[in-house]
Amino acid sequence: MNAKYAVVTTSLGPVTIVASDDAVTGLYFAHHVRRPAQETFGTELPLEMDTLLAEAAAQLNDYLAGRRRDFDLPFEAAGNDFQHRVWAATAAIPFGETTTYGAIAEQLGDKSLAYQVGQAVGANPLCVFVPCHRVVGANGSLTGYAGGLKRKRALLDLEEPVQAAAGRLF
Repeated sequence: MNAKYAVVTTSLGPVTIVASDDAVTGLYFAHHVRRPAQETFGTELPLEMDTLLAEAAAQLNDYLAGRRRDFDLPFEAAGNDFQHRVWAATAAIPFGETTTYGAIAEQLGDKSLAYQVGQAVGANPLCVFVPCHRVVGANGSLTGYAGGLKRKRALLDLEEPVQAAAGRLF
């Protein structure tokens, strides 16, 4: 596997998108919790020199501009079986909706695994692409986010239905 990456300017600040030859393997903010060591990202490439990185950057910026609701990219996240099950459940959360760590744990068959689900969500290497920002606390509160709570709030606000946003203004 030939690792490669590009640093992309976004409305949420600089983002590092990491890929292998044929799949996106990571998305990290500058001060990302659990950000892998820079040397594991491989070779930095300008976007114009790599079709996959360029497409990932374009889709990410389209999403952040409100022109896209999901991503059509090949993904390959490194993780164990449990993490992959959690990330699959996270990826299935529809745009504009949220769920809780406990609900995902229950969906996986054991509500007592909510803490472990939280750990797996926090280890998601495909932040934004796999929408871990859509997972909230049991009471609907914003809980930890590897990219920071301000970014989590911004992503949730971006996805908020127009009617709900309008209702908050009055």
